[in-house]
Amino acid sequence: MTKEIYLAGGCFWGTEHYFKQIRGVVATSVGYANGTTVAPTYEEVYTDRTGYAECVHVVYDPEIVGLEHLIKMFFRSIDPTSLNQQGNDCGTRYRTGIYYTDKQDLEIIEPIYNAVADELDEPIAVELQPLERFYDAEEYHQDYLDKHPTGYCHIPMALMLMAKESNR
Repeated sequence: MTKEIYLAGGCFWGTEHYFKQIRGVVATSVGYANGTTVAPTYEEVYTDRTGYAECVHVVYDPEIVGLEHLIKMFFRSIDPTSLNQQGNDCGTRYRTGIYYTDKQDLEIIEPIYNAVADELDEPIAVELQPLERFYDAEEYHQDYLDKHPTGYCHIPMALMLMAKESNR
């Protein structure tokens, strides 16, 4: 039995690679979440006129890794006060967000979200919403950093290594 969560943490290449490091994550796919058009392409999303965020669909085994751990790891990988930007990537498509499909997950997500917000000197810029729609990105975006290990990533290698050891 697996569960799922959708996480937008800036460029989906790095966010996907980061979550793939965590033991208990059994599958990932990158795509576009919560926009307004049907079946958008990368080129359309890149215009920032579709309302989509680059996002990672994370499928995990809750017997190995809990949602609480995944959400805490998500917050370690982003700047939660940065609106529409992570690293060098700017635009609404790079906004941060937690998109859930099971309303019961809010019982786990909200306390962490609120604790992070309470610790900040600026307003939190992370969306917390139900997933309305998600479309997989084109195949060349899937597992991008596995295919192109020297490709751009806004998440430092030290965080990738920390994720790999985070629930051992």
